[in-house]
Amino acid sequence: MRYCIRIRRYFALFGVFVFGIPCAVSTSARSQPSRMMKIVVPFPPGGGVDIVARIITDQISRSQKVTFVIENRPGAGTLIATEAVARMPADANTFLWVSNSFIINPALRKVAYDALTSFAPACLLTRSPNVVVVNAASPYQTLADYLKDARSKPGQLQMAFQGPATSQHIATEKLKRAANVDLINVPYPGGAPAATALTGGHVTALFVNYPSIAGQVTTGKARVLASGTRSRLEMHPNVPTIAEVVGTNYEEDVWIGAVAPAKTPASLVNQVNDWMREALSSAEVRSKFAAQGLDAAGNCGADFGGFLRAQLTEYTRVVADAKIRED
Repeated sequence: MRYCIRIRRYFALFGVFVFGIPCAVSTSARSQPSRMMKIVVPFPPGGGVDIVARIITDQISRSQKVTFVIENRPGAGTLIATEAVARMPADANTFLWVSNSFIINPALRKVAYDALTSFAPACLLTRSPNVVVVNAASPYQTLADYLKDARSKPGQLQMAFQGPATSQHIATEKLKRAANVDLINVPYPGGAPAATALTGGHVTALFVNYPSIAGQVTTGKARVLASGTRSRLEMHPNVPTIAEVVGTNYEEDVWIGAVAPAKTPASLVNQVNDWMREALSSAEVRSKFAAQGLDAAGNCGADFGGFLRAQLTEYTRVVADAKIRED
């Protein structure tokens, strides 16, 4: 009888031990990155966000042996993809690549997500400068010249940009308020047609993302008056920042980052953040970014969350003050 009891106890203990292992592994696995992950890009293939996604995931794939599936889901000004990812379960192993529109949309309209609570901030990946440029034949040699003339001719000088409701539109409204000038807004459907209008002499000045105008600047068809960056551009060290000219803490550029559904395990997000930081430190990745006019960032987790919070506060104020509408 004692022997039977011992046998039962042995198997009971053995059963707890054996069957407990899969449970522990399963719980741990749910908080670790899968070897297959999905990246949702809310823009068509070939654009800046798509390029950054492919450069970084290619680097991570080679170094970490992780397979990434990139899904391009453009539409409704990035809302289709953004709202879809916000509804995904926490174990979806999915990250959404985002840009300024991620913050501009909720500042502009009612959306089915909260930029600060519906997602877990992963990393701020790249930043790209916005610049004020003029035609090479323009009489304005500096931004100060342009603003001085604008004050003497309120509502007569033009400022073109890609828009409406873009980083460049926001940048223009911020400049008008910081410099106390009244400019005519001239939105274009993209950076390329806006650049063509500028070099063709159809608009006075253009607020544009630098990569969209770099070719015209290099060939001498356009001249950079100032940058919207915090510090001067490395390729144009003699060109001042807008903050230097207007005397305020002005900054507005194009950024790209990554977020995950809000309830994604922190361990998964942190692991992917580490992979992203490592990729961003790669000389090969930085070289590819430089060719696209991009600067590697690498602010992850809480730092990126604070950045998004500050952007939402500022964009909401600018959109309200300027009465910017989505159309």
